[in-house]
Parts: sequence; structure tokens; C-alpha cells
Amino acid sequence: MLPNILFYFTDQQRFDTLGCNGQTLNVTPNIDRFASEGVNFTQAFTPQPVCGPARACIQTGLYPTETGCHVNARALPVDQETIAKRLHSAGYQTAYVGKWHLASDDPENQHFETSAVPLSRRGGYNDYWYAADVLEFTSHGYDGYLFDQNNKKVAFKGYRTDCITDYALDFLQNYNSPQPFFLFLSHIEPHHQNDHHNFEGPNGSQELFSKYDKPADLAYGAGDWETYMPDYLGCCNALDRNFGRIVETLKARGLYEQTLIIYASDHGCHFRTINECNPGGFDDYKRNSFENTIHIPLIIRGSGFEKGKKEDKLVSLIDLPATILTAAGLELSNNIHGRPLQEIYRDDRWENAVYIQISESFLGRALRTDRYKYVIHAPEKHPVIDAASSFYEEKYLFDLIADPLEQRNLIDDPAYHSIKEELKVRLLQFASDSGEHIIEIK
Repeated sequence: MLPNILFYFTDQQRFDTLGCNGQTLNVTPNIDRFASEGVNFTQAFTPQPVCGPARACIQTGLYPTETGCHVNARALPVDQETIAKRLHSAGYQTAYVGKWHLASDDPENQHFETSAVPLSRRGGYNDYWYAADVLEFTSHGYDGYLFDQNNKKVAFKGYRTDCITDYALDFLQNYNSPQPFFLFLSHIEPHHQNDHHNFEGPNGSQELFSKYDKPADLAYGAGDWETYMPDYLGCCNALDRNFGRIVETLKARGLYEQTLIIYASDHGCHFRTINECNPGGFDDYKRNSFENTIHIPLIIRGSGFEKGKKEDKLVSLIDLPATILTAAGLELSNNIHGRPLQEIYRDDRWENAVYIQISESFLGRALRTDRYKYVIHAPEKHPVIDAASSFYEEKYLFDLIADPLEQRNLIDDPAYHSIKEELKVRLLQFASDSGEHIIEIK
């Protein structure tokens, strides 16, 4: 019997917002309980710390340079093979709710109606659809609208995370089919609200979450975290509450034990504390190679995943398409990247490294291993226009065991020359596997 698959996706959520990952306030009790029933991947990373590119990775199993979605506001090609298309062809009902961010080529987001996504641009989510391409421009923390299956505007009133979840619950409560389902629930929280220039937690967040412990990577007086952290945690708490609603509904309908559930985010958040942009580039909360940006929460529960396990081998969001297709009993096509996470326990040769592409702030590449991070960049390239380069310069080398806050750059330290050369070889192999042609790193 094929499992149902439910992907609960958040936006710009730091790894350390979950209690099971060290958060001291009671922000995520439902997710923490869920982690005790599944596998908490404590070393999970994004392959691209920007919203649209990260989503393209998850839908395709390809790196952004391979799909053309290397920056925001790049539409996924209509003929692109996706996990939803594969699952739909295999007999799954495919459903999508929330933020899509893969249909518009309008970089200024000037035309709100572009958030209505035609069927050909939905990546194979054919059976149930309540979404907007640019959800942050059709809604705020409270109130807004989505588009339904027929692209009719559907208004909602209330806190956005609650309302978006309501549409997913509608699907689950009315699900009555011999076909298994694949439901992708894509929230925008705790992403900042672009046009209001702040984080919009539920009313009362400032009072509830004001006594947080300062994350070690955030310095006093830098960025805007001191202003917005309570609302940011309020957003995370709302995600947790609504995750609990999803779990309760699955249990009430007798679907919980037959459903593979994935909880993940697209990237982290540095709260404007880092600004390292090349000419033409920009950043606000995420576009770099540092841990607070690339380290993400990832928890999976279901068949093939041990109960209550913390897994510290390195994994990537780009592993999730292979994981989902494997759970559905489908063969993996040769052109997708990533590894089925079901194999992490029985693969003694699991490569403890992940590859990361960086754009919009600077054009860069990074290799993250269990100890080191090696970063290169192409300062002569435009961070938004150019997707790749044949020539790069070395930017960072960090020993993350000795220096977890990445404060000592070892890139020019002769004592690390041999280590740097080993990392360079591994990075070049990742690049080659993804179709990149790097001629020189100097």
C-alpha cells in the first residue's frame, strides 16, 4: 500500500526556533512531539538560500542553475519534470496550498494578478489548488486572498497561517479516495512581510515571546532581531499550532499512520546582520553562506524512518525529491540529484557533504562538510543576472568545530592549504554533477 505524503513547508525559519533544536521557550510543542515520533535531521541545509530557487530544488531535484530558477521571479519551465507530475502519473492525488513562487517572471511583483497561476504553471498539482504565486503581495499577517482551482480569487480573514491551513484541512477532511494523496502545504511565515517591512506574528506575540534567549550568532546592535524576534517566534508558534491541527485531522480521519510527513523550511534568517553584496546585489535576511542562513529544520515521520532518532549526518533539501519518489515506490530518474533519506541508516558510504549555490547578493558556491565550510565567489559577475561562472575566487574557509560562529576566516592560512585543496576537489565534483563548468578557482 502506497503511503500518503504530506509536506509542511515554512519560509525563512531558523533551525533554532524548534524546542527539539534548542529553543528554550515553548514555541513548538507540537513539532517537538512530532520529532519524538520521527527523525530529526539536525544537520540539514538548503541548496540555495533564496525562496524561489529553494522551491525549484524541492519540486525538481535539480539545482537552480539547471532549471533557470537561480533567483526569485523566475518561472519554472512548463515542461519541467517535477515530483508532483511523477506522483500524479503514478496515481496520486496532488494538492497544493499556500505560496508557490515559481510561476511569475515579474521581478518587481507589480502585477498582483500574476499571482493567479495557470494550470500549466502549477508543476503537476492538478487536483486541488488554493495558492498564490507571490503570497506576500496578496496578503498580510492578517487577511488576504488566494486563487482556487479555477483561478477565482478567494478572500480570507484572520491570521494568515490559520487561514492557509484551513484550506489544507478542507482537502484532508473531504479526502475520500482509493488513491493516495500528495499534499504540499506551503506557508510564508515566519518570512517578513515585504510591504510592511516587519515580521507579523499573531496579536500578543510581543508579550508571549519577549523573554527569549539571544541566539549566539546575533550581535547586539546589529540588524533588526532585537525589534522583531518576539513576532518572529510568534510566527513560528502559529506554524506549530497549525501543524498540530493537521496532525489531529489526520488522526481523526485514520490517515496518520498511513502518511509520510515532512516538516522543513526553505532557508534560515540572519535578521539583516550580514551585508556582503557585490555590485548589483542585495540582501535582507538570507542570501549568504553562513550557518544562520543555510541551516534549516527538517523532520520526517513515516515508513522508513526510525522513531525518535536524531540524525547528524549532513542532508539537503535537494534530497527530498528522491526521498518522496522512493516513498511512493517510483524509480529515480538519472538526472535528479539528492539521495533518498531512507538510505541514510544503511549506506556506510553516505557522503557527509552538501553543495550550495548562492545568488542575488553575490554569485557563489559553497561546500559544507561535517567540519568545514569552503566558499568561492565570482566578484566580476552580476549576482542577479548571471547564474554561473567559469572562474571563481576563494572567499571563506571555516573550521566549524573550532569556530562554530564563523568568525575566523582561514582561507589564506597556509596551515589549511591541504584541507582547502581537498575541499576544492569535492566542490568541483558537485559542480560538475550539476552541469556547471568551472575552469579555475584561484
